[in-house]
Amino acid sequence: MSLSTSSHAYGIGLIAIIVGAAIGVSYYQLYFVPELNAVPNIPDKVKNPDQTTTITIVKGSVDQTQTQNFLPKKQTVQLGVDNKVVWQNNDDAAHYITPIKPFKDKYSGDFGSNAVLAGKRYTFLFTQEGSIPYNCKVHPWMTGEIDIEHGALTS
Repeated sequence: MSLSTSSHAYGIGLIAIIVGAAIGVSYYQLYFVPELNAVPNIPDKVKNPDQTTTITIVKGSVDQTQTQNFLPKKQTVQLGVDNKVVWQNNDDAAHYITPIKPFKDKYSGDFGSNAVLAGKRYTFLFTQEGSIPYNCKVHPWMTGEIDIEHGALTS
């Protein structure tokens, strides 16, 4: 005669695990997913500023002895005024706009470009305040800084 190794407790335990997992998944979907996917409420004036700021990548910037690479080297912009920034590559070589520390804008996402080919542009819309030093990742002597300030028109 053999003894049975199963009991009703195993079935009840399995049902408890399934119910607990279902509650956990439901809680995650109801409270965390909508918050993660929510787009921040940005004023239209900030999303569509009246002016665009242009920073020029100077011809000959691949030369380490050249001191002017990004013109202007330090640029201040105001939210709702001129916070859409364009980097125009006037050099013969491709360059990158790479933040020294990663910067993620709540509306526009990660700041930083792929290769900006000669004659091409990289555009980024800043929607939050901050100070971002950047360089070209393949030509690290090329440095610049963008400072985003609260604009008078966003109050």
